[in-house]
Amino acid sequence: MTTITAKIQIYVTEHQEESLKITSRAYQKACNWLSEKVFSSKNVNQAQLNNLFYKELRDTFGLKSQMAQSVMKTVIASYKSAQSNGHDWSLIHYKRPSYDLVWNRDYSLNERLFSLNTLDGRIKLPYEKKGMYDYFDGTWKFGTAKLVRKFDKWFLHIPMTKEIPQLNIQDVNNVVGVDLGINFLATSYDSKGKTTFFNGRKVKHKRGQFKAVRKSLQQRQTTSSRKRIRAIGQRENRYVLDVNHQVTKALVERYPKGTLFVLEDLTGVRQATERIHVKNRYVSVSWAFYQFRQLLEYKAQLYGHKVIVVSPKDTSQTCPKCGHVAKRNRNKKTHTFMCVNCSYQSNDDRIGAMNLYRKGIAYISDTVTVEV
Repeated sequence: MTTITAKIQIYVTEHQEESLKITSRAYQKACNWLSEKVFSSKNVNQAQLNNLFYKELRDTFGLKSQMAQSVMKTVIASYKSAQSNGHDWSLIHYKRPSYDLVWNRDYSLNERLFSLNTLDGRIKLPYEKKGMYDYFDGTWKFGTAKLVRKFDKWFLHIPMTKEIPQLNIQDVNNVVGVDLGINFLATSYDSKGKTTFFNGRKVKHKRGQFKAVRKSLQQRQTTSSRKRIRAIGQRENRYVLDVNHQVTKALVERYPKGTLFVLEDLTGVRQATERIHVKNRYVSVSWAFYQFRQLLEYKAQLYGHKVIVVSPKDTSQTCPKCGHVAKRNRNKKTHTFMCVNCSYQSNDDRIGAMNLYRKGIAYISDTVTVEV
């Protein structure tokens, strides 16, 4: 089963917004109240909590029946998650108003409107339909949604589940090596020998502007400047996410069903700062490579593709033609590659994509051989 979280903007009138605020604040207060009870008792059994606190939850916070049940589920899930992640037992506090809605009880949907349950009764809300039609075709199962208010807008975060067949290695018909970088956000090399570059210079310049504005504001050391810094950081995060969405979507749509995408495992990229010039560290190690990988993985699955990650060892220093490995092969300043053994020349990002392609071919060969 494949589960994705759709973040859908809903449009509210002034009266409806007030209703959502009242409901989400009551839900937040109820969660914090119950969290204190769970913390002191260390009891995460829903049946027992229901017997002890269900009536008091409803009476104290004016919650409807399903809302009270959702509060208990939310708090229990928070404590169980903290335990499973190895955290010490400590009081969990819910800082922001929110509201968990159960499908077909607290919220439902038709082609035009969401219907949401609030303390004032059901309200019907139009929503942003762009890019969402595929999820409303009846093949996806809706989970418990979370009502979220961000950037003065309202969103429903809805987990959607669907059974999508996994691509078997034996059925791969195309391999694409994808090298991630800064001057080129992504460079792909496929089974037909075609290279595609996704230029990153505009993005690099944009992020440089964000950095310069933040630096200027940091020097002021005022409450308003700190607030502005947070706003700029949020804007940059949205910008980065949008760029990663665009590039990953372009990749999965460009290649035929049955494609194997091969990425470098870049989990240690932030530990590479000591090898990068100070002025280039921000743009070189702070790009959301892992976010890119996550987006590509879930989109690839939807399109009938598969993603694997391989070791980055020698990817940028190996000649894809003769296999010679040497640091001298690559000139980082000019972003070029020339093999000192066979003199093969190309762009260094393209070389990286070519070598990832070769590792993908080797992966298929090794996997099929083991299975046979």
